[in-house]
Amino acid sequence: MASLIAEYPKTGIHIVIIGAGFGGLTAAIEATLKGHTVEVLEKNPRWEQLGDIISISPNAGQVISRWDRTQVSDRLRKLCMNHKHFRVHTHDGEHVLDQPAYPANDEKPMFNGHRADIHRVFYEYALSLGIPIRLGKRIVSYHEDPAQAKAWVVTETGETYKGDVVIGADGVRSRARKLVLGYDDKPVSSGYAVYRAWFDAEKAGIYDDPLTREFVMNGDTHTGWLGKDIHLLVATCKGGKEISWVCTHRDDSDIDESWSNPGQVKDVLALLDGWDPRVRAIVSLPPQLLSPSHANLRPCQISRTPSCVDWKLVSRDPLPTWVTPAGYMCLLGDAAHPFLPTSVQGCSQAIEDGCVLATSLALSHAATRTSPTSPTSTVPTALRAYEALRRTRVRHAQLSGEAVRAKWHSVDWSRVKANPEMVKLPRADWLLRHDAEKFTRRMWKRAASGLEMPLEMLAAGPESVELLVDEWEMPPSPVETPREELERRLA
Repeated sequence: MASLIAEYPKTGIHIVIIGAGFGGLTAAIEATLKGHTVEVLEKNPRWEQLGDIISISPNAGQVISRWDRTQVSDRLRKLCMNHKHFRVHTHDGEHVLDQPAYPANDEKPMFNGHRADIHRVFYEYALSLGIPIRLGKRIVSYHEDPAQAKAWVVTETGETYKGDVVIGADGVRSRARKLVLGYDDKPVSSGYAVYRAWFDAEKAGIYDDPLTREFVMNGDTHTGWLGKDIHLLVATCKGGKEISWVCTHRDDSDIDESWSNPGQVKDVLALLDGWDPRVRAIVSLPPQLLSPSHANLRPCQISRTPSCVDWKLVSRDPLPTWVTPAGYMCLLGDAAHPFLPTSVQGCSQAIEDGCVLATSLALSHAATRTSPTSPTSTVPTALRAYEALRRTRVRHAQLSGEAVRAKWHSVDWSRVKANPEMVKLPRADWLLRHDAEKFTRRMWKRAASGLEMPLEMLAAGPESVELLVDEWEMPPSPVETPREELERRLA
């Protein structure tokens, strides 16, 4: 078992987490490191190699940097992209700008790589901490009882899992949302969809084709093309050995039954008619490389892309609350706030959620110990403080993704030629330099008391004063304080 990093005192709070995605696993890891006990229930019967490219931004990297680096950060660096810049083109291939990669920082690392590779590192680190992850547990109902001060779930086989807290980290189609909201809140189409793929660059002939070898010959690259209502991103990883592409486009299809289906390369090529030949060569073999033996094959059979996914982007109105009426269950990650890919924050905000929730529970427990006559209930106070500290920031991060998509899909190239900076990926300090744990510790008393917090105190936009204030009242941080000293201060 791994050594705990800056171990918090044990709280006796038992947490049941539904969902073993990035948000659920982060909540489990953070909760364990902060003195709670945890069990994770995941509906899938086995760990699977799923997904393609995903990003962990520096604000979430800050959380990860406090974990055992040999087991997490060091492993992720070997798996993830190491590119010099993000190169942007018009849809027909005219170079617009090179945006330098975000500066490397051990305290706030950024990781871009295959979802399955990164997820496995999280999963194995959780197991090393002794966290039980129970696979094949499909939840059919959620419950809470304020009289017992407990919440619990029931699986389709009739098993019951009870805790002081239940966290619904069960994704966009969350069943937990119904108990939290009191009604069934269905997602709706955002009007956009994404074709996406990831494959071996060498096997696909990317190295051999003069049109595509520039993306892999000199290591990792990150490249984008912007068109009317379409943008396509290509990323190479592991020294150019693996390649992914993501094509976002208009799509008003019904998502009532499913929003993730096998895609057809011929449909992608139809969208990219008239685009840079390099893009089309990455997706499918160019005409000059076709042989007579290809004459009777459909386009999808002569593709470099072995397979692609047609992923409908869903939308939800901001929820009125993330916490149940009694305060013993809450939502986290996509279950509470789905993100567009252009935000580059979906995974990162779920990681922040897990850190803030675990920290809030630890602080609420400490407050109860230091003020035993306080009538405040530990768990409901912690969950409502978590929501107060997260909802506004998350909403502003969501809006930033919507703004990027709108900007990229309706570019005024005459203006961009005068100012190429307009199409850069935004890197706002309030978003990327945020320290979720320190922020929670600084602001927890105010959030727990229900006092109004002005926007500038919420790390939720350009008005944020988080980076300007060093002297806010902050309890001793177990991240920096030896356990014996912390126990003495909390005694």
